[in-house]
Amino acid sequence: MDVITLNTFTSKYIVMEKVLHKAATRGHANHGWLDTHHTFSFASYYNPERVHFGALRVLNDDVVTGGMGFGTHPHDNMEIISIPLEGELEHADSMGNKHIIRKNDIQVMSAGTGVYHSEKNKQPGEAVKFLQIWVFPNKKDVKPRYDQITLDLDSRKNELVQVVSPNPDDEGVWIHQDAWFHMGNLEKGTQLEYNFKKEGNGLYAFLLEGNVSIEGLNLQKRDGLGVWDTDKVTINATDDAKILLMEVPMQW
Repeated sequence: MDVITLNTFTSKYIVMEKVLHKAATRGHANHGWLDTHHTFSFASYYNPERVHFGALRVLNDDVVTGGMGFGTHPHDNMEIISIPLEGELEHADSMGNKHIIRKNDIQVMSAGTGVYHSEKNKQPGEAVKFLQIWVFPNKKDVKPRYDQITLDLDSRKNELVQVVSPNPDDEGVWIHQDAWFHMGNLEKGTQLEYNFKKEGNGLYAFLLEGNVSIEGLNLQKRDGLGVWDTDKVTINATDDAKILLMEVPMQW
């Protein structure tokens, strides 16, 4: 079984809904130059029970070998977030942008009416590892846009650092959706509470490293947990851990 769904009673909501996706149950493809795992249906991997989580459409865990990459290809009407974990990735697009993104960078591209881009590992001797995330937008056919920022996440331990929001004036990059992403670099024994930003949203937690417990469920490296019909969750770091939280609308 690749999906575990559980219900837990809470004070405000009738039930808290949860869905657990273990790392080993993700879709996997190795193309030689690209070794990729898909949390949700993508390319040749299709699971009707794992097409998306609310507005979160794609969560790909990509490893690209040295000197290789994705050739120029199109996107439209999608908010695309890239989070490098190791190495250097060169981005170029039809808007005239050409940038290198590295660990602690957060990149966003609103594809809108349509954009072409490419991504290449600039280091011939080492792999680049990054998360490719797609979110359905709340506005279609917007003017394409690009942005990236650098955050010193390693020095901000035991807190949830906002990296994506709907507001251009908030910390992090912004997207056309009522979605908030946070990253945490947690030491063993840390307990944090995440309060949802908007009623009706769900939260998808993706564990990058270590071990945590969220609402009584244990997560290990690359496990994912979706939670909805609640307004907060409690995260306990049972080991040193790095986590990505993605709050998205369940209906949009």
